[in-house]
Amino acid sequence: MLVNNNTQAVSTIQKITRPDMDPANAAASTLYSGALQAAQQSVTLPAAQKDLDKASDRIDEAFAKTRVQLQASTAATTATTDVPATSSARADFTDYMSKTPAERIREQLLKEQGLTEADVQNMSQEKQDAISKQVAERLKQQQEQQVAAKTTEPQAQTVKETLAAI
Repeated sequence: MLVNNNTQAVSTIQKITRPDMDPANAAASTLYSGALQAAQQSVTLPAAQKDLDKASDRIDEAFAKTRVQLQASTAATTATTDVPATSSARADFTDYMSKTPAERIREQLLKEQGLTEADVQNMSQEKQDAISKQVAERLKQQQEQQVAAKTTEPQAQTVKETLAAI
């Protein structure tokens, strides 16, 4: 019997301690990944999901076309319009958006009746109160409509929000 007492020779032979170097683990990993790929390929999307994807693609295409058309019309409009008119429109929009809903409703109501703020100031207190009541009623109706729209059509609202997010 041969016995090697050389410690250097004994230390060069090592056991495999890394799990990724183990042949059994490597074979199992290969089999698992192959089975996983086969399973992924065999799974198909439901028809409804495919329809949703097609609809989403059509929506994206429509938005892209609209954007191109708007950019083309904006470029043509910018070339023919004055800068002060654009500034005025922007200022009007900013003023309108800075108003509260009650102020917007009051402005709309006065416009419908053909009145100005100066006309309202010259009216009697009773007429001013009547206009204020009309504004309050319209504001209440608008709020009720918004609440009703949110509660009666949650699915339609979700679709609108999804489209807005796109």
